[in-house]
Amino acid sequence: MLKESVPVPARVMADDDGAADTTGGIRIMAVVSMKQLLEAGVHFGHQTRRWNPKMKRFIFTERNGIYIIDLQKTVKKTEEAYNFARDLVADGGKILFVGTKKQAQESIKNEAERCNMFYINERWLGGMLTNFQTIEKRVKRLKLLEKQAEDGTFDVLPKKEVTILKHEMEKLHKYLGGIKEMKKLPDALFIIDPKKEEIAVAEARKLHIPIIATVDTNCDPDLIDFPIPANDDAIRAVKLLSGKIADAVLEGNQGEQVEEPVADDTGVAEEN
Repeated sequence: MLKESVPVPARVMADDDGAADTTGGIRIMAVVSMKQLLEAGVHFGHQTRRWNPKMKRFIFTERNGIYIIDLQKTVKKTEEAYNFARDLVADGGKILFVGTKKQAQESIKNEAERCNMFYINERWLGGMLTNFQTIEKRVKRLKLLEKQAEDGTFDVLPKKEVTILKHEMEKLHKYLGGIKEMKKLPDALFIIDPKKEEIAVAEARKLHIPIIATVDTNCDPDLIDFPIPANDDAIRAVKLLSGKIADAVLEGNQGEQVEEPVADDTGVAEEN
């Protein structure tokens, strides 16, 4: 069943103007509006047979075998995550963006680069955090190969050897290019689909590194410090929420917040 074919309850579809609060007569805008969340398909959860009971508090209802996420709670949790990320970065902290599933790869890379943070979007290598010294050695190797490719070293080497070195460089760049300038462990992780990125979650928890993550109805929110209940199968949903965390980073760095248009795609994933 396609998620987009599920009728949505009236309260979930209720429009809002993005107003979060009013203080001293000044209107404060919410980090994300219900309208934005609806348009991105953030409210569509997984089929009811694929749920985690711990997500019950974030589920509004069920329609045609699909859970509907309570977007009022998504708005609140997005705001909490945004404020944490903004304050962390304002204090000099760094965030590692993680999302290796097909629907997340492009947004994770683009949004991390937009706010000048680190990212992993191809594959999480075991020990990325818990064995960081080894990862650092691989990054140094990548930088050495890139330098040799630029300074002409490859030009004087046998063709066969150059082919092997280029293959090694491309592979290292594919998996480690997003953390090439990460000198130390990150101060927090932002993860799309912590169920898929369970190794990253386990390593971060072991090292007491805070985690912000989108949690679909099949996830365990108790493993996440700042869970954002959301559809993690829709490209538009991933782009929207990744963009909000990137905005938080930019604000923390006193940069200009940019309102990104939501990509024009269906934002719907078929259940397996």
